[in-house]
Amino acid sequence: MKTPSTYQAAGVSIDAGNAFVDAIKPLLKKTKRPEVLTPIGGFAGLFSINKLKYDEPVLVSSTDGVGTKLKLAKDLQSFRGIGVDLVAMCVNDLLCIGAEPLFFLDYYACGKLQVGKAVQVIEGMTDSLASINCALIGGETAEMPGVYQDEEFDLAGFSVGVVNRPDIIDGSGIAIGNKLVGLASSGVHSNGYSLVRKIVADRGLDLRKTYPGFSRPLGEVLLEPTTVYVNPILQLRKQFPLLGIAHITGGGLLENIPRVLPAQSRALIRRQSWPRVPIFDFLQEQGAVENHEMYRVFNCGIGMVVVVAAKDADEIVSRLNAAGQPSYVIGEIVARGKQDEAQVVIEES
Repeated sequence: MKTPSTYQAAGVSIDAGNAFVDAIKPLLKKTKRPEVLTPIGGFAGLFSINKLKYDEPVLVSSTDGVGTKLKLAKDLQSFRGIGVDLVAMCVNDLLCIGAEPLFFLDYYACGKLQVGKAVQVIEGMTDSLASINCALIGGETAEMPGVYQDEEFDLAGFSVGVVNRPDIIDGSGIAIGNKLVGLASSGVHSNGYSLVRKIVADRGLDLRKTYPGFSRPLGEVLLEPTTVYVNPILQLRKQFPLLGIAHITGGGLLENIPRVLPAQSRALIRRQSWPRVPIFDFLQEQGAVENHEMYRVFNCGIGMVVVVAAKDADEIVSRLNAAGQPSYVIGEIVARGKQDEAQVVIEES
């Protein structure tokens, strides 16, 4: 007689999935907005835009993940911050268009669902989303044995926001003489971790050791969650014209700032205009990484760059700092000559 085949025997636990949903339901309530029309567990999430105070609402969408930072989280068995990273990587991109984040969905794929680990991720997500009034209206959890090893998992996030059509930030108003305001990052954020992990492996670095210049173990420094810039930027948008916004993610300063610049302009950045961040100096020294490579891989201490009118720059920096977001005037927009290939020039001194 043949042994009956079951989903459980194939490596997928329906019971674990149900337990996970039950465990996160209280967490999801923290992100509830009145516009959400459906409970968690349906086939799709409904969000009404009828009562939003926008005359010409335009929906804005973004998707992202957290890359191989997941490997460090697994090595250190610390997962809450990864949930914050996932939210930040998506909603910060919405800000670059001037959009207010409305709702969020996540995709969690794994070899074997470990409920405790997954709940930590959702805790980070929901705490972060609640702080910016963005609803978690759905998601997907997929056990995929054979695709992922038992303890391996991957994350993807999907966010939707809204902006008034006249208020879309597209960089078209950027002009020569505008200033660049840099908002400080909390650390490496969620990009460049393949290089980070190579440096750690090549140099035999101990993630649990506190190295000179740091007050906590290296692994904790590297897992510091990505800064969520939503609240300070949305407040700033009400007070000043923001001409362009670049989220400094994969591609670093050199490749993200040009995404918002007109072709005839270039960004001149003065490296000495913001404090050096120990983790980047440490990685550069340990990996013998050249400056140009640092600037095109890492944020190097600046997680978001905002282009503003010169007359507003100092006041904007003052207000951001007063709101608890360290910020600096880091450069200006200059003319780009016919022979100038690079749209970002970083002066070291």
